[in-house]
Amino acid sequence: MRFETSTIKDIAKALGLSTSTVSRALRDRYEISEETKKLVLAYAKKVNYRANPIARSLKERKSYAIGIIVSEIANNFFSQVINGIESIAYEKDYQVIISQSHESYQQEKLNVEHLASRSIDGLLIALSSETQDIDYLRQLYAKGLPIVFFDRVPADFETHKVIANNFKGAFDATEHLILSGKRTIAHLTNSENLSITKERLAGYKAALAKYHIECKPELVKYCQHGGMHSAELDQAVKELLPLKPDGIFISSDRLTTGCIIALKKTNPEVANQIAIAGFTNSNLVDLFSPSLTSVKQPAFEMGQVATELLISMIEAKRPITEFETRILDTELINMAK
Repeated sequence: MRFETSTIKDIAKALGLSTSTVSRALRDRYEISEETKKLVLAYAKKVNYRANPIARSLKERKSYAIGIIVSEIANNFFSQVINGIESIAYEKDYQVIISQSHESYQQEKLNVEHLASRSIDGLLIALSSETQDIDYLRQLYAKGLPIVFFDRVPADFETHKVIANNFKGAFDATEHLILSGKRTIAHLTNSENLSITKERLAGYKAALAKYHIECKPELVKYCQHGGMHSAELDQAVKELLPLKPDGIFISSDRLTTGCIIALKKTNPEVANQIAIAGFTNSNLVDLFSPSLTSVKQPAFEMGQVATELLISMIEAKRPITEFETRILDTELINMAK
């Protein structure tokens, strides 16, 4: 059985009006009397009328849909970014279509190309940990698809970008560990090619240098899939423990929570002796054991800003030639006891 919805023609027939009059009344056009508008709107509400997005997109040559690519919706940070995106998109009358890359370049590319085939008006994307070749995005961009990057951004792509102050967040977290008396501080991070990895590693190194602590390469462990596979976290922790770190700075949400689990699984006694500071937007930080000093990103705001910039590109009357990288401050929250 096919679901049938009320149309402008149905409303016009029921009220004895022309379809053009009904259409103009629904769009609040000035040439239609207030009395007619009230009549049409009341009947439209009664029959639960909804504008046909396909007809609208054909007429205006816009889909009023924005594509979103994140590595994982279940990630606290990305779910909060999506909430921010939706808050602006729905206010501006755009729908959102969300896809997950699961840290896979092939999945990311497949998802983006599928969204483009659905004629989305623009794309918001945080690159996967595997992504190094972004030529496919350059080709879509050159064909006129507006793209805004957030969080994980490429260095050489001329468009708007929205990121956290990754260097300062990492510096503050590492400095906090140092000031609490830690001297052998390990760093657990994502794939080497990600922008957040490079910026947070730089902040970690800068804090060590400020306090004349040697940065030892063996204390830095990369997780190529961002901790989505527990095996890579377990292996990183097993390699770190013999080095006897008294602190660990962790560079992302999933890695932070995953590292705590891996530590407790590998050596519960040692786990409670290591101070941990890490990027996480979890609302349950105060329940973590061992306790955690967290670097919180303004995820909701990042989503809002990225969406505003994308819609400005979509609705621009002329080609945009000047772009900006918005850098939003992080917040250090000390829950460690």
